[in-house]
Amino acid sequence: MSSHNVARDSLLTALAPAVWGSTYLVTTEWLPPDRPLLAATMRALPAGLILLAIGRKLPSGIWWWRAAVLGVLNIGAFFYLLFVAAYHLPGGVASLVGSIQPTVVLVLSAVILKERTRSIHVVSCVVGALGIGLLVLQPQASLDAVGVLAGLGGALSMSLGIVLSKRWGRPPGVTVLTFTGWQLTVGGLLLLPVMLGSEGLPASLTGTNIAGFLYLGGIGALVAYSIWFRGIGRLPALAVSFLGFVSPLVATALGYLVLDQKLSIVQGVGALAVLAAVVLAQPRRSRNWLRRTGPEPLGQEPVAATRPHHPSLER
Repeated sequence: MSSHNVARDSLLTALAPAVWGSTYLVTTEWLPPDRPLLAATMRALPAGLILLAIGRKLPSGIWWWRAAVLGVLNIGAFFYLLFVAAYHLPGGVASLVGSIQPTVVLVLSAVILKERTRSIHVVSCVVGALGIGLLVLQPQASLDAVGVLAGLGGALSMSLGIVLSKRWGRPPGVTVLTFTGWQLTVGGLLLLPVMLGSEGLPASLTGTNIAGFLYLGGIGALVAYSIWFRGIGRLPALAVSFLGFVSPLVATALGYLVLDQKLSIVQGVGALAVLAAVVLAQPRRSRNWLRRTGPEPLGQEPVAATRPHHPSLER
């Protein structure tokens, strides 16, 4: 794999958190109010069922429980906590709370993947968190306790999901789309009875509500998560987690462009710091790294699935 391919994979994977940066705007402006479980279920289940119908392949053997665990961590629990945070916090503040994710992935990668922690990773975590703080934290920002706890819980859930996805890889012969469909379906089926029992279905939906659900389920889940899991298969776990910093950049940009929010010089500095953290955390080409990795054709098992423990995958 050349440095060009590494950069291409990083840029493509970054499209997923870029799309997710619009979640806060769509949730508050397009969806029915105060229905985080409905939003999470509609985002996950339809997209998962569509991908299952396309792939026509179910898990087998050990992958039944692995798909269930990943579906809960990456989709079910994460989606619910994400939407709770989105309903209780301004989009930027929710992103700030979630910026703990790379630090958690750093620790979990050392424990589970046996990857060596390097100083550049610690620096990237600090620079990224400070940058997001400058970017989104304003004097009038609301720090609702429920939203903060939900944001932290979502970051922890996704962090563990990323590391386990890297640890287990994908089973042979299973494509990215099918693998994504397993997880979205598990997460959606987990959320469905909870949603029906606690929130129920809305009496009516507006055209705007329907458009919001279609966007979150189609672009925000089906497309974005397929790109995301492809990236996890090709890039180091920590590099993927840092790409999540793209989300608050997009959330802030949409606030400026759509909601007529103002951007200060301090926020500009914060945006540059976030970009610097993302770039610092991306893999660098080296002989050792190139020797141990190679291109992963769509639909084949990634190298990480057969040889999960690669300290050399660290930058």
